[in-house]
Amino acid sequence: MKLQESVPLLVASLLTLAGCGASQPSSIEADIANEVKEVTIGGEDWEDPTPDTKESIEAGAEHFRHHCQVCHGLDGHATGVPFAGTMSPPVPDLGSSEIQDYTDGQLKWIIENGIRFTGMPGWQGVIDDEHMWLMVRYIRNLPSVGSLGPPAVYVESDHNSGAEGDHHDHSSATEEDGGHHEH
Repeated sequence: MKLQESVPLLVASLLTLAGCGASQPSSIEADIANEVKEVTIGGEDWEDPTPDTKESIEAGAEHFRHHCQVCHGLDGHATGVPFAGTMSPPVPDLGSSEIQDYTDGQLKWIIENGIRFTGMPGWQGVIDDEHMWLMVRYIRNLPSVGSLGPPAVYVESDHNSGAEGDHHDHSSATEEDGGHHEH
């Protein structure tokens, strides 16, 4: 059995024995999860085709807010996400050196495929490649911690902006691609 096949099996076995719970992972669980990530995250050599411009970052922020804010907060630092620290493993601060040390390709791979044994889902088939790359641009240029406040969904108010009826459009295609995006 290859190492790539045995590590996830070992992790699954240990997690089964540990049971389910929303508590901080033990140091052993954290070490195993980090090892699994090291073995499984691909895309190291993928190059981001999007320009590093204010417009790209803003477009990436819009897609990030729609798809990622519930777990990662509006600012990518999990600001205002009540369960971020109690997940096992905890929701990472995307501005941390651990996350920022990934290549752009690895970040896109994570968005596309998710990370097993964490709460990070894969978005392949939901978000197209161009929008994933724009989200990587935003992750590389996150605002400061707390600067955008908590996601509206976690703010008690009769007027939660964006909570219900918020519309996010993936059809905002550019003229260059003829207005067509694959989903």
